[in-house]
Amino acid sequence: MKGGKRGKRTPEDEVERLEREIVRREQELANWVPKTDLGRMVKSGKINSIDEIFDKGYTIMEPEIVDSLLKLEDEVIEIEKTTRVVLSGRKFSYRASVIVGNKDGYIGIGSAKDVDRFPAVNKAKRVAKLNIRRIIRGSGSWEEQSTDDKHSIPFKVVGQAGSVRVTLMPAPKGTGIAVGKNIRGVLVLAGVRDVWGKAKGRTSIRLNFVKAAIDALDEISRIKMNKDMERKFAK
Repeated sequence: MKGGKRGKRTPEDEVERLEREIVRREQELANWVPKTDLGRMVKSGKINSIDEIFDKGYTIMEPEIVDSLLKLEDEVIEIEKTTRVVLSGRKFSYRASVIVGNKDGYIGIGSAKDVDRFPAVNKAKRVAKLNIRRIIRGSGSWEEQSTDDKHSIPFKVVGQAGSVRVTLMPAPKGTGIAVGKNIRGVLVLAGVRDVWGKAKGRTSIRLNFVKAAIDALDEISRIKMNKDMERKFAK
């Protein structure tokens, strides 16, 4: 092509990229040699559910454990070029932040640095998998309490990161994800299909909005844990 212009990525190119990524992950898992007891239990098939890991309180120290049990999608939140002054001059590197999720109750976030862009993204993905957490979902209306379709969140929660404050509220079926674009990807990857939300904060850094949204989702687990403890001691 004259002028050396690059063509736009087509849907076929994206499908091909995803297929290559799937093949690469399968090869990595086939060659994976676990270094932890949990990894060996997952590799041998003694544990075949991510829920079992969270129910028993195991700590995930190998990203391959998550890859073995979940089909994850990812979204790059930001890539920044950073500069550090050393004796020999300026040293440049990239810092990447990525969120991963299975769109069914699990999400993680990670950040990492590298001298090149793509290794930084791959490192951030590995960190995000190690930070995977389970999101408690619920019905979005009191009229739906008898259903098993957990399409929303169970109650109003608030999360914060820096100067950003995110509020999420349950919504009935059909509402959709009624939030700002900065935190929409978090809820999609977490598997929340109907929710109302609002965000406040004087910053243009999207990462803070994402962290605040994840903190709000984590707040559901914290509140539920406190309620369970109150019931236990009340008995």
